[in-house]
Amino acid sequence: METYLEMQARHKKQVNNFPMMFAFNNKQFEESMEKLGLESSDTDKIYSLGAGGFIKKSDSDAFNEMFKRIRAEMKEGHKDYNFAFGMFDYELSNHEYKYTYDVTDTLDALDISQKDIEASDTLKRALQAAIALQRASEEA
Repeated sequence: METYLEMQARHKKQVNNFPMMFAFNNKQFEESMEKLGLESSDTDKIYSLGAGGFIKKSDSDAFNEMFKRIRAEMKEGHKDYNFAFGMFDYELSNHEYKYTYDVTDTLDALDISQKDIEASDTLKRALQAAIALQRASEEA
């Protein structure tokens, strides 16, 4: 099984390669629409993603399937202790656990609830081990 960081990199590449555009002014919007093969007046042929992002309506099924697959792959990774440990260790560091001693931001970023942790021995053990490693590295 690939590591959490390997999976993240693969998912990032998939998302970055998806034909979605971001525009924050009229010129960027016109250029982005052209890149999608549309006229700037073809606003009925796009879906807004919010925050200036948009995709062609004809790509919406593929867009939704991509994120459905990403979520499923992550959930499958949660079953593997090494994957889960690497995931928690990375995200605890990324969300400054050493300073806050609070896992809330980490779990939110991973879309994992306390119920999910309690329901999975693998997630529970991996989180506990990652926390212990974070604390040990703080003391070193």
